[in-house]
Amino acid sequence: MEKELHKFNVLRQTRPPIDALYSQQYFEKVIMADSMSIMMIINDCSNQSPEEFLLLKHLLYVLFPLQVADLIILAIYTTEFLLNVYLDPIQYWKDGYKRFDAAVLFIAYLPYTIDRSDPKMHHTATVLKGFQALRVLKLIYYSSGMSILMAALGHTAKNVIYVLVLLFLLMFIFAILGHGLYGNPETGDPQNWGTLAAAFFTLFSLVTVDGWTDLQEELDNRKFYSSRTFTIVFILLGFFVFFNMFIGVVIMDIQESTDQYEEKLKAERHAALISKKHGILKRQQEEIEDVLSQTNEYKTFDEMVVDFKKTLLHSDPVVLEEFCCSLPFIDLYLTSLDRQDATIYKLQELYYEIVATLTTLLHETDTKSLQALQALKAKPSSPTGSPTTGDRNT
Repeated sequence: MEKELHKFNVLRQTRPPIDALYSQQYFEKVIMADSMSIMMIINDCSNQSPEEFLLLKHLLYVLFPLQVADLIILAIYTTEFLLNVYLDPIQYWKDGYKRFDAAVLFIAYLPYTIDRSDPKMHHTATVLKGFQALRVLKLIYYSSGMSILMAALGHTAKNVIYVLVLLFLLMFIFAILGHGLYGNPETGDPQNWGTLAAAFFTLFSLVTVDGWTDLQEELDNRKFYSSRTFTIVFILLGFFVFFNMFIGVVIMDIQESTDQYEEKLKAERHAALISKKHGILKRQQEEIEDVLSQTNEYKTFDEMVVDFKKTLLHSDPVVLEEFCCSLPFIDLYLTSLDRQDATIYKLQELYYEIVATLTTLLHETDTKSLQALQALKAKPSSPTGSPTTGDRNT
């Protein structure tokens, strides 16, 4: 049990550096450069006949650089394969592209097990060497544009098959008609319409609109003027309808795959942004926890403030960064308060004077009213009991 734990710890410690190495961009660039350079090496190493191989076997300085380069590239691909299997052995074999890559790598080792000096086995070795050109397809895996295109082609397989089936049915019908109308060995065009296979090949040329004028001219020379209608109808159906339908289906699927890829990129960017935010929040939380852990001798924040106050003296200088705590601001603020108090005092005096004036006026009015009432009561009434003129006026 202890040995297994030790082995697990060793693997856990060695895995991150390997994963970091594999995820580096320069490693990806090395693989892409090897994929492009393998074509030149295969071309130079596979064009040798058995006699030339035996002759050049004694001149190692001619083939030695190419052989060394081939071995280096093969070693790089083998290293990539081992890293992939080591980092994720289960998911590696679930990926179809990775399985194809492993098969190509296995084929790359087969030529080294064959004696190319044997004329019988030289052709087999050359064919196996040519299969190594499939390693160029690794560029698709490292190119997002080509990956989108290949994914779109894979998605369009079902729809494209339907279009191709309809196109082949149309070609089959017109091939039978063309063979019956223009396939007569004596009066017709047996070279292009003599057999059903020849008619299919001719119709394929008409679908691609490649050399159809020469085919029509051959039929016109044999007095088949009705063939013009046959050719025009087939080109309209085969090229303008089905062939363009095929292109339209492919373009639509490529556009759909491109939109899905862009949505995937947006989702990845959003996830990366959220992860970055979570990292910042986590780092801030850790910093706060560190600060709180340094002041764990205080039970509450008030205790820490009280203890901090005890450490300060009245003569200690304090650096204040806020404007409201600066000395000029305090002087201005106190001056403003003094002026405000003076203004309030003057307003109070004014209010007192106004109240005194109003009180005097009210007192004088009451006095005059009382005097008038007393004078009215002091005047005698007339003998008839009717009021006098003065009384009426009053």
